[in-house]
Amino acid sequence: MTGIAGIGSYLPDHYMTAGQLSELSGLPETVIREKMGITKKPVAGPDDHTVEMGIHAAERALKHAGISAKQLDLIIYIGEEHKEYPLWTAAIYMQQRLGATRAWGFDAALRCGTAMMAMKLAKDMMTADPSVRYVLLAGGYRNEDFIDYQNERTRFMFNLASGGGALVLSREMADNELLGNSIVTDGSFSEDVIVPVGGTKAPLTADDLAANRYKLDVPDPQGMKARLEAKSMQNFLFVIRDALEKSGYTQADIDYLSILHMKRSAHQYVLQQLGLHDDQSIYLSDYGHIGQFDQIISLELALEEKKINPGSVVVLVSAGIGYAWGAQVIKWRETE
Repeated sequence: MTGIAGIGSYLPDHYMTAGQLSELSGLPETVIREKMGITKKPVAGPDDHTVEMGIHAAERALKHAGISAKQLDLIIYIGEEHKEYPLWTAAIYMQQRLGATRAWGFDAALRCGTAMMAMKLAKDMMTADPSVRYVLLAGGYRNEDFIDYQNERTRFMFNLASGGGALVLSREMADNELLGNSIVTDGSFSEDVIVPVGGTKAPLTADDLAANRYKLDVPDPQGMKARLEAKSMQNFLFVIRDALEKSGYTQADIDYLSILHMKRSAHQYVLQQLGLHDDQSIYLSDYGHIGQFDQIISLELALEEKKINPGSVVVLVSAGIGYAWGAQVIKWRETE
């Protein structure tokens, strides 16, 4: 049995408000607040490096779990590839910084679906190898660095923010059990959202930097929108229902939905399709989209607001560029 023993997040002190985003993008502030659903979002300060934010979150998760880093058997870095250095294994650095002398580590990536994928990966590894008792999933995210607010093609990513998140998983506790998990990927979208330069196809040049091309872009925005509208919500709802079915539940059993930040209308549509009320989720308008850590932040907020109680059936759900959709069902502890 694998359960969540500790949860931790980290948010920078710096924020971008809807008004500031309006000034940068030229969009009306009312559109940003009401349609995009962004009141403010955390952005990285001078010392808020990607892996560093993950380390802060990991320290909090370990404290919440009541264990030391020396008890960890495995560290899986679940943050972004945009980090302190290129071609660098972040999990090994986290191991050293945290003092996890017994652990080994590696990096995993599925964009904003990484946390969902990593929970399945860790649970499967813990099931296969009895010596793996405690696993840390941790990382940071600051892909807001790759947003050009003058590029209308990337408007749907103006909510990208910065922060870190972490989970400590344990095979020695029955509480907060990880149940069914479901992941769907669709490679037909794999080149729809890219940074067009800086890779082997188009090495970065001074001209590219001067032209601001080292940013996220969408080569075919209309084509992507049409294809995504035909599949995205269908896959989003499928992974939720599939993970519930694997857990022996249906959508009628959901007590709390931990969902990524998306535009308000999409958020409301998901709740409506699942038969949920507004108080069974939290809309992250003060956080924006912190990639794969939205669900961890939502989980923390829900626990603070007592939206999750003993015996609650909790569903975490994500969608990531690529495209990937994922969901994880958790049965929260039965007693206080």
